[in-house]
Amino acid sequence: MEITTVGLDLAKNVFQVHAITATGAVVVMALAAAGSGDAVLQQACPCLIGMEACGTSHH
Repeated sequence: MEITTVGLDLAKNVFQVHAITATGAVVVMALAAAGSGDAVLQQACPCLIGMEACGTSHH
């Protein structure tokens, strides 16, 4: 299964990571400590990445 889209919800201490395939099958749905979300991205081929940041992520 190849990851085609990754969504990251960035917060101060925890990131929510959601990755799907081209067919929409969920490959990853997990919480990651801030700064460790790159582990998922290193496994993914070049893909679309969307990020949403809450107010505290910029603290």
